[in-house]
Amino acid sequence: MAKIVEIAEEHLWDSICGESDDPFPVRSKDDVLHEDYDPALHHPVFCGYLCAKVDTYEDAAADFDPATSHPACVGYVLIDIPKKHVKRKCDEAPDPQTCEPSDYLQYYIFPLLVPALTEVLRQAKIENCFVRKRTKFNCADFLTEYLYKNNPNYNDRQDVTLWDIPFVKEWLKDHTRVALPKSLLWSDEEACIVIQSFWRGYKVRCQPEIQELRRWQWDWKEENRGIRLQVNEFWNKRMPNYHSAIDSDENISSTIIQ
Repeated sequence: MAKIVEIAEEHLWDSICGESDDPFPVRSKDDVLHEDYDPALHHPVFCGYLCAKVDTYEDAAADFDPATSHPACVGYVLIDIPKKHVKRKCDEAPDPQTCEPSDYLQYYIFPLLVPALTEVLRQAKIENCFVRKRTKFNCADFLTEYLYKNNPNYNDRQDVTLWDIPFVKEWLKDHTRVALPKSLLWSDEEACIVIQSFWRGYKVRCQPEIQELRRWQWDWKEENRGIRLQVNEFWNKRMPNYHSAIDSDENISSTIIQ
């Protein structure tokens, strides 16, 4: 049997996934990170690698090339043994320029990103994103604004909105957004008020008295269409020099003023 060399260490991301229904299994302390080579079970070519048997429906040796691999590797997958992870003290932050990617995520990314994602989920619940198929809530906008306002290097961003962020302004200059429809902007109360007011107006317009009044208004507009032109023609016939006299008086007054 191959012996256990190292036990997997539990990271912050593992504890986060353990609280949700993650489809990927969470590592526990009983899981083996890698196994040492055992000459009783493996060929010497496996020494220094992690190996796993791969079951396939096709013949694994059909595409085997002896010039690039060893015959003992047929049906197996080999990967390099990961480097031994040195557990760091809780109060000791690694150097962000030289640390491992897992350490960088655990010490510099997750402490800021996890609270932001928590706020995104809380706001999404308020916006009924888990109930409706379409809402006005944009999680990317909310996350951008939250991370910008809660940057630990700045203390004067609490009153800044998304549209006041400099890089957001620069982006929107070349990428104009389409206005959201009213169905997403209105709340349930506002939508109910608009629908009810339209329905009440429709029911009122259907009443016989209102229909008669609307027909009279329409006939009156048709009869008096172009009434200003008719009045001007009437006075031109009665007083043909009236408008010319007014125009001349206006020209004289404007000349005197100049």
